[in-house]
Amino acid sequence: MDEHPVNVTESSKLGSIEIAPEVIEVISGIAVSEVSGVAEMRGNFAAGVAERLGKKSRGKGVKVDLLEEGVVIETYVVMDYGISIPEAAKKIQENTRQALENMTSLSVKEVNVHVVGVHMDIKETETNE
Repeated sequence: MDEHPVNVTESSKLGSIEIAPEVIEVISGIAVSEVSGVAEMRGNFAAGVAERLGKKSRGKGVKVDLLEEGVVIETYVVMDYGISIPEAAKKIQENTRQALENMTSLSVKEVNVHVVGVHMDIKETETNE
């Protein structure tokens, strides 16, 4: 991930606007988590270690690549069992693109969805005889 802020506009009468990649990760993460059928998001190993040490990762499960042609978003999700994964993945792509374009005016080149697991909600029932 690029550690430098990205310029949204070249220049304006008032100055320039810069958005840090971490902000893009947070916006994307929120947009993904709003989609029905997403059980959780998975980060990489380093994010998991940092979270265990007390640092909350708001962009967990999202990787941002800033390219000249636009922003490429990689999302890593665990889906609920029984939902249509292609439909949920398309909704993730639409939500993420819409949120980023509305909030940042950045051009979104790609939103790639990586389904890394399925969440099985197993409920144990006790029977009394």
